[in-house]
Amino acid sequence: MIAVAGLTPAWQFILEFDDFRLGEVNRAAEITRCGSGKVLNVGLALTALGTAARTICPLGGPARRPIAAEFAGLKVDVDWIDMAFPTRVCTTLLDRRDGTTTELVENAGPLSDAELRSYCDAYAATAATSSVAVFTGSLPTGVDSSFYRQLADLTPGRIIADVRGEELLQLLDGPKKPTLVKPNREELAKTVGHAIDGDDGLIAAMREVNERGAAWVVVSQGKDALWASSKTDGVYKFTPPQPEQVVNPIGCGDCLCAGIAATLADGGDLMQAIKFGMAAAADNLRSLLPARLERAKVESLAATVHLDRIA
Repeated sequence: MIAVAGLTPAWQFILEFDDFRLGEVNRAAEITRCGSGKVLNVGLALTALGTAARTICPLGGPARRPIAAEFAGLKVDVDWIDMAFPTRVCTTLLDRRDGTTTELVENAGPLSDAELRSYCDAYAATAATSSVAVFTGSLPTGVDSSFYRQLADLTPGRIIADVRGEELLQLLDGPKKPTLVKPNREELAKTVGHAIDGDDGLIAAMREVNERGAAWVVVSQGKDALWASSKTDGVYKFTPPQPEQVVNPIGCGDCLCAGIAATLADGGDLMQAIKFGMAAAADNLRSLLPARLERAKVESLAATVHLDRIA
């Protein structure tokens, strides 16, 4: 079992345009709505991959009913925590003319102390029977940056953390260290507090996070190479698979996280896990909606990932 924890789901609007023009009136050719946000994308991706998982997610306002109904129809196991503040709305603009994607992101609203206590209670019950936990997403306004560290104290299994900045530093400073952290390059720079120049600068920044307590640091760079470092095992560079088509990149990082977690929960080693996660991210590119993966396709793509040991 995998426990998936995060506080920032979204009601996602995906607007497709034949030719989007900045600063002009644009009429969408198609509009699609779905539940999304990192926490929901990871839970859905794990379900699509056939991995037992339970997601703990706050939900409130007008989006609560359609999101809950959608995920029930997809057979995703979710423990919904009622919140008074409405779930945020995020909008993706897809320009069919040149394939560009623009994200309009609303910040998540606050949770009360009672709502956070209910969340932690529900998480602790799931984490107690889980071999892996995934912490994912930024924290809403008013939630203390030590929140993921608090969840780590409730976690007997391994932790994969897709968080950044102060939230990640707080987690690394706690007694329960994450097995793997997965920032992208920009998020890593924010975490270490300085710019990252070139591959040597990237490796040095990853080593900083290793020294703070992360057993493994995995840094994704979209279509470019993925890097992984360990305090004891060296540095590795992975060349991602080439997707047949790119429809919507939203959720690729979440699918990467889900693929890694699924492999580790199934007893696979970390190199296998990273390859499988990269393949899940590549498979996600072909779909309009995030995290609608096909396991057979992911397994096929994983076999094409190239690995080099750098140091």
